[in-house]
Amino acid sequence: MRSVSSSSMNVDRVLLAEPRGFCAGVEMAIKALAWMVRVFEPPVYCYHEIVHNKIVVDRFRSLGVVFVDDVNDVPQGRPIMLSAHGSAPEVVEAARLRGSYVVDSVCPLVTKVHHEVKVRAGKGYRIVYVGHAGHEEAVGTMAVAPSRIHRVENVDDVARLPMFDEPVALLAQTTLSHRDWEDVAAATQERFPALWRPGHSDLCFATTNRQSALVAMTARCDSIVVIGSANSSNTVALEKLARASGCSRVFRINSAAELPSDLVGTVGVTAGASAPEELVREVIDKLNPVHGIETLRVTEEDEYFPPPRQLRELQGAIRLAAAAMLGAQVSTADDRLMAASTVLESLRV
Repeated sequence: MRSVSSSSMNVDRVLLAEPRGFCAGVEMAIKALAWMVRVFEPPVYCYHEIVHNKIVVDRFRSLGVVFVDDVNDVPQGRPIMLSAHGSAPEVVEAARLRGSYVVDSVCPLVTKVHHEVKVRAGKGYRIVYVGHAGHEEAVGTMAVAPSRIHRVENVDDVARLPMFDEPVALLAQTTLSHRDWEDVAAATQERFPALWRPGHSDLCFATTNRQSALVAMTARCDSIVVIGSANSSNTVALEKLARASGCSRVFRINSAAELPSDLVGTVGVTAGASAPEELVREVIDKLNPVHGIETLRVTEEDEYFPPPRQLRELQGAIRLAAAAMLGAQVSTADDRLMAASTVLESLRV
């Protein structure tokens, strides 16, 4: 018997994209902030949203985390987390001067781009940076070398660039979709034939994997559900890609409560890189497919980013102090084996 909650639907099957949901950078950031919440007395402050997902942010708010858009809003001497999207160098320095303990949870892939900007600018390059206006990652990256970097978002922006006398490098916001990137990269290469590009793409492997999984299932779906927040760049990219791939009904939702009531046939489900797995389970429960769930896997994703260096140092100090007081070695859980979605669910109040 079908559940009452989905009685107006006639969903035959759910195609579930794999990979989906949390990427390695989000896993690292969420576990790091959860650790801070448990170690420090509230409030713990976080510069910008830790990741772009309302459920995640609200869960941490309920535990006393205060999200700020200006480090100067943090009272002197409070612990501070810097978000996964990366922060401008002056913000990192201001946090260090203001906070009693500062943990930078920037995604290592964003750190790579910051490093590329710094090196290319230092070598006299002009940098064409493909990124979305106002996105925290783009803002932080451009602040690494503001006098040398020029942000573009489409081919028209590329056409408006001056003809630089200096050599030109091309870099990108990590969460762009290939569709956002390819035409702009080609137009930039055409304008600047001697263009320098990094040996490895700046585009996040997790973003690419989630898009590949989505494309693989669109032809089999009557509708596509993309789980994630509207301010999540990679989530919006999934929504756009689903539409561009020919699916006539595409829905981006924050939670199962936003599902339309008239879904039928085969429904494809995926989730942006900052959407927790608990939301996926709730959506599938509400869809209640007659013939169950089929997982469509395009690749194995086993990348792991360890906790930020500042946390690793603090954890080591705590273990040493505990061992000294207890006279025995203190065992700790293997961070690699702890899923951020599980950690997040354990923080429910």
